[in-house]
Amino acid sequence: MSLGPVMLDIDGLHLSPADRDLLREPAVGGVILFTRNFESPEQIADLVDDIRALRSPPLLIAVDHEGGRVQRFREGFTAIPPMRRIGREFDRDSESGLRAAREAGWMIASELRAVGIDLCFAPCLDLDWGVSEIIGNRAFHNKPDAVGELAGAFSRGLRSAGMAAVGKHFPGHGAVLADSHLKLPIDRRDYGLVLDDMRPYERLIANGSLAGVMLAHIIYEKMDPLPAGFSEYWIQRELRSRLGFGGAVFCDDLGMKATRDYGSMAERARTALDAGCDMVLVCNDRDAAHQAVDALVDYSNPLSLVRLARLHGTGHLLRQTLLASDEWMSINRQFARWSERPELHLDA
Repeated sequence: MSLGPVMLDIDGLHLSPADRDLLREPAVGGVILFTRNFESPEQIADLVDDIRALRSPPLLIAVDHEGGRVQRFREGFTAIPPMRRIGREFDRDSESGLRAAREAGWMIASELRAVGIDLCFAPCLDLDWGVSEIIGNRAFHNKPDAVGELAGAFSRGLRSAGMAAVGKHFPGHGAVLADSHLKLPIDRRDYGLVLDDMRPYERLIANGSLAGVMLAHIIYEKMDPLPAGFSEYWIQRELRSRLGFGGAVFCDDLGMKATRDYGSMAERARTALDAGCDMVLVCNDRDAAHQAVDALVDYSNPLSLVRLARLHGTGHLLRQTLLASDEWMSINRQFARWSERPELHLDA
């Protein structure tokens, strides 16, 4: 059975009979895990094994685990600093900042691959414009070139530990105040200004660093009246044609309130896929997940299957071997020191 176009969530620490039935549906292609699914590294590894055993090829298993405040697994995992902290290290010493970005990517991927997870939705490529409620210190920097350099190093770290990079939130979430989890943001800037937000994507796509991109639930009203995740303009014209991106395109969670005026869950999922997305996320609403899965039971896009298949993780160390390695211990100590001492802010 091939991978379907829907990634969804589960409720608890273990698969219920209802979970198993839903995850076997043809339209399901992946599972995204949250903090509620985590108790310990051993438990999450068992859960991942159970999910993987349901299907062949196995479902993609993903998590939002960027570091800082967006890190779903804590106990038994290294506390990764927020990306802004790495950006400030880059301002202090560019070589040290790039090394820290690569090490953060390596650490995240190594620890997640050790428990069998395929994919982390990272790096965050949004610019730190200083206005976004939801992005904030998740962004590396406010300068596009710095974000491109740091995110490139982060992506190389991911890849060296067997994990593909998925950049977000295209074309850029950093210049709007509103949180798309709660309402639909509108970006009123001209195209020339939004180009700055896309420059990190342009750089990483050109050098082959990105295997996936996640779209923002934002309307960029000077270019298109539809949110980017539903927009052929942003997916086909900008991302695919102008930037030449050939990887997997994800529509962010369709359960966010930013999407609620665009029809039923089935209609939203179909709109995103028709616009050019390869996979849609439907989270925190089991009834809505069933609606999307039922509506897409016969959906098939051979090119999407190829793109999604490239996102499965490759290789991994045993957790005990990883934690005993010199590289893990050195990076863990460094990030622990960063969290223990106050950050130095340099006057501009």
